[in-house]
Amino acid sequence: MSDVAAPERVIDIRTFWQAVGLRAVGTAIVTAEAGDGPRGFLALSATHLCAEPPMMMISVDKKTSALATILEAGHFAINYLSTEQAELAGPFGGKGDLKGAERFQLGSWTKLVTGAPILVGASGVIDCQVEETIERFGTLIVIGHLVDFSATEGAAPLVSYKGKTL
Repeated sequence: MSDVAAPERVIDIRTFWQAVGLRAVGTAIVTAEAGDGPRGFLALSATHLCAEPPMMMISVDKKTSALATILEAGHFAINYLSTEQAELAGPFGGKGDLKGAERFQLGSWTKLVTGAPILVGASGVIDCQVEETIERFGTLIVIGHLVDFSATEGAAPLVSYKGKTL
């Protein structure tokens, strides 16, 4: 170990996103469907929690309109986009005029077990029942039990790195 102290750095929101952007992640749209129809958003944090039992977790800003649908429905699906679906990232990320259920006019959708919308042709899809939520700092961590999944043979995953899709 070095005795040299690391320089103190102020980590503001911009610096935080620069740091988080250093990890390559699959570009994912999280979806759910309840009485108000289908809702979805571009997820910056959707990953596994543990294998036994098979659990996934997503982080959702409490201001995200799809959060109420996830909680009402009690389910969510993580749709990992393929490189051929890059054009969906913008609208589900809040860019453009499409809102709420209108975003589902893009792409082709089906369902697996829970009733959450599943994107046809996605490189991979994970279908989950909500098990637990944890609130931290304006974010809700939603933990889901994996109940089904699907993959599209030969579909290359769309990867996000440093704020760009690759």
